[in-house]
Amino acid sequence: MEIKLHNSTVKLYNEDCLSGMRARLEPKSVDVIVTSPPYNIGVKYNQYDDSISRDDYLQWLHEWAQICTEILSDEGSLFLNIGSKPSDPWVPFEVATVMRDVFQLQNVIHWIKSIYIENDSYGDKTSLSVGHYKPINSKRYVNDTHEYIFHFTKTGRVELDRLAIGVPYKDKSNVSRWQGAKADKRCRGNTWYIPYKTIQNRNTERPHPASFPPELVANCIRLHGLEKSALVLDPFMGIGNTALACIDLKIDCVGFELDKEYFDQACQQAMTRITLFD
Repeated sequence: MEIKLHNSTVKLYNEDCLSGMRARLEPKSVDVIVTSPPYNIGVKYNQYDDSISRDDYLQWLHEWAQICTEILSDEGSLFLNIGSKPSDPWVPFEVATVMRDVFQLQNVIHWIKSIYIENDSYGDKTSLSVGHYKPINSKRYVNDTHEYIFHFTKTGRVELDRLAIGVPYKDKSNVSRWQGAKADKRCRGNTWYIPYKTIQNRNTERPHPASFPPELVANCIRLHGLEKSALVLDPFMGIGNTALACIDLKIDCVGFELDKEYFDQACQQAMTRITLFD
């Protein structure tokens, strides 16, 4: 499906990304890849088997990474979101090690889904509990409230627009006191609190078992730099949240999704977003 909106285009394909990327994308044509491949921890997808052997999974990801280096520009960024489960915590680190063969790990970002804050360093005591998480009933493990976003580049030296997702200073005296402070904005750092939106029915509102919010995608694109993000790719599109972020940012997007049900949902979401956007 191809959707044209003003000066941007969204192209979604219901096919395997390994063959699709090589067939449909020119070498070095993609500026930013934001995606979340299967985690290999037994997630129940409609079609994909998320419980193949770890060796086969890592070999498959290595092949995927090699294709990504072919289609990603030399100054491009790959933001790879991956999580784990308490009884199998090594997955993100094994994936990062495999990716090391073909990419440089430039930044490690922590996507925080839920957090409790208790602080009195600025006088008044603050107590705040925000976000959503899946509780774990265990005497061995704590609740899992974060995932990783590995920022890979070809050289490890890609310049970023750090203040594009900057945050205001808590202590406003820093604005005048620090030479690097500009317009009351500092680098957000590598912890991003991005909660899921509250939903009433998962089957209809968020039918994919491992999706990320569009806000996460927007953060990644802005961090790389809007002015140098002409084409964004999501090889594992799922229900299309990367496309939603690109529609909002008026950036060209290409997505691949093997599962027909998820693909149809992605197309429907994209069309609805465009209607709202107009």
